[in-house]
Amino acid sequence: MMLNISELLEPTPSPLWRLVKQAGVDEVVSLLDGAEQQWRWPKSEGSQVYTPTPYEVAPEGERPWDLPALTWMQEKYRDYGLELSVLEDTAPMDAIRLNGPGRDEAIEWVTDQIRAMGRLGIGTLCYNWVAIIPWARTSNNEVLRGGALTSGYDNDVMLAAPKMIEEGSVTHEQLWEGLEYFLRAVVPVAEEAGVRLALHPDDPPIPYVRGVPRIMGSPEAYERMLDIVPSSQSGITFCQGNFALMTDDVPTLIRRLGRDGRIFFAHFRDVRGTREKFVETFHDEGPTDMLECMRAYADIGFEGVIRPDHVPALEGDSNSSFGYSTLGRLYAIGYMTGLREAAYQ
Repeated sequence: MMLNISELLEPTPSPLWRLVKQAGVDEVVSLLDGAEQQWRWPKSEGSQVYTPTPYEVAPEGERPWDLPALTWMQEKYRDYGLELSVLEDTAPMDAIRLNGPGRDEAIEWVTDQIRAMGRLGIGTLCYNWVAIIPWARTSNNEVLRGGALTSGYDNDVMLAAPKMIEEGSVTHEQLWEGLEYFLRAVVPVAEEAGVRLALHPDDPPIPYVRGVPRIMGSPEAYERMLDIVPSSQSGITFCQGNFALMTDDVPTLIRRLGRDGRIFFAHFRDVRGTREKFVETFHDEGPTDMLECMRAYADIGFEGVIRPDHVPALEGDSNSSFGYSTLGRLYAIGYMTGLREAAYQ
């Protein structure tokens, strides 16, 4: 019994594909061809909006979440000895999250993706319930040991940025209604396809970002979500950095939320500070007992995919896509491999 250390790779081959294989990674996590990320508001002050470079996706004209594009992507990874195990991207979902016009068409897109994943044996779909504005940071040049650069968040800075929506035009309850509608429609499809739905927490886990409400910011919210449509195919992406801002005892929370096998996928990272003001840390430098986290995964029998997330940029490495520098990722993979050997005995 052993969890699988993986890495997030964009779908265009690069030297990183060989490097992670050389570091012992056999299973990978991927994005689509910008399906969800590019269906976003433009980048603006006080937020980080990821806009990927054009990917090398074929056949031309196919929707990136449909079977032909996913088949092409899977075959590309296999050419490098890598197996695509998790998709961390979906067809556009804001119409569903906001419980508004177009939600049924958007649900059809997502169910098409789930059925295609099931046919290909891609077992886990990581999705989120963050509407309008995605994960947010206010800086990307915080300095760690030796001058390594990392990202940070300061809610005072974010509060000074313009609101993304008119106050009160979207409510927390509206998001919950959208989530319930989504789960009731999609979980039966996931059960039939054999695909696990793993909900990622809000990042940062605070009630509002630039006026937009958020609901997945506490362990209690996850327990509420799991109770809406109880299913072995509906569970959690345990992003440790976000959950570390919800509790001072991450290992205990892993055991609590994962006791019934409902943690399907995990992001291994750490932060220092509070949910209103924090910085990302080296995996071995933050306040969380990372070895005990790995032991907690072993205790719950977690055999799924886990990947390093939001790594610092090391000397000579690019910080252009902050949180995803090459050297930082390789360092994290090595550290996690050691922890896994200590915990999974």
